[in-house]
Amino acid sequence: MGKIALQLKATLENVTNLRPLGEDFRWYLKDTVALKGGRGSASMVQKCKLCARENSIEILSSTIKSYNAEDNEKFKTIVEFECRGLEPIDFQPQAGFAAEGVESGTVFSDINLQEKDWTDYDEKAQESVGIYEVTHQFVKC
Repeated sequence: MGKIALQLKATLENVTNLRPLGEDFRWYLKDTVALKGGRGSASMVQKCKLCARENSIEILSSTIKSYNAEDNEKFKTIVEFECRGLEPIDFQPQAGFAAEGVESGTVFSDINLQEKDWTDYDEKAQESVGIYEVTHQFVKC
């Protein structure tokens, strides 16, 4: 099946470097089973009940990128997945994201994007910060 990229689009207010935090970041994906599969290690493995074939999605950790102020309101690839027999159809951002204040460099960790919006206050810069209208799409690489 090949590689599929998750692209993010958001409106950033006074923050940049939005990224998943930590090696154990959890990507909340919904998937559909495709007709062809493969073998190897994976981040998610699902066995077909009828034919016992293993289908998988591997997170390509070397492809993880941050979403920055200059990406504001544009789709940008933030991660790629190697898909064998499965294809992601939806992504639900949750907690575990981090970002930094554009002017102050203040680190905001444990950003929860489940509601597609997040707001806070940057004490150093004395301004409100936020991430709004978070949307996504999947594209084939």
